[in-house]
Amino acid sequence: MVVAQIDYVKCLKEISLIKDNVSADYLDDILNFINIFSCKKGQQFIMEGAPVNGLFFICKGKAKVLKTGIYGKEQILRLVGDGEIVGHRGFGTREKYGISAFALEDTLLCNLSNEVMKKMLLDIPSLTYDLMLFYAQELNRSETKVKALAQMNVREKVIDTLLFVDRKFGRNLKGFFDVQLSRKEIADYAGTTQQQVIRVISVLKKEKQLFVSGKQIGIVNRNNLKKDISEHNYFLDC
Repeated sequence: MVVAQIDYVKCLKEISLIKDNVSADYLDDILNFINIFSCKKGQQFIMEGAPVNGLFFICKGKAKVLKTGIYGKEQILRLVGDGEIVGHRGFGTREKYGISAFALEDTLLCNLSNEVMKKMLLDIPSLTYDLMLFYAQELNRSETKVKALAQMNVREKVIDTLLFVDRKFGRNLKGFFDVQLSRKEIADYAGTTQQQVIRVISVLKKEKQLFVSGKQIGIVNRNNLKKDISEHNYFLDC
């Protein structure tokens, strides 16, 4: 669903990469070439294997970015929120997206086509520089996650994922994570199985490390939970 044009500027101000580098006058010039639309919870907005159509930015909401492996098994690569970029791995290098993306809640998105994005990068050096830094940060995070998946046991992977979600999205008024993830989604991000996640969460609940209500999960004491993975000397960053 396309959003009324009156919301465009407000939406764009939620994107730090644009807000920090693109002037209001420049935005006015390209406004007609920017597509802002909304997705319902669970709706797909990037399909793996589809032709690349520029970059997507989360104006408001949350989404998961995933890749399908052998036998159809999904691996969640990223969980993203307000102001973050999606689809950047295909931009400028591929003809087709190597990932899929789904809204985790009702989400407002901005799409900048390949042509618009390339023009902006040529016109605005600071935008190009900040995007380069973003790519470097993403590479570092990917390497950190590969290390975690290789060295952590199942309990540690689940705990690390829960701590990441807590840092990434914060908590609601009841103390639960401010995003609802299924046990399968937690498993797909942690690199384990749904059954193992259910088992670990059950154990952590009995240990009074977590409190749970349906899909909602909350951490009782974050510092105590960190001790379980402290020997690794790192935690997956936001």
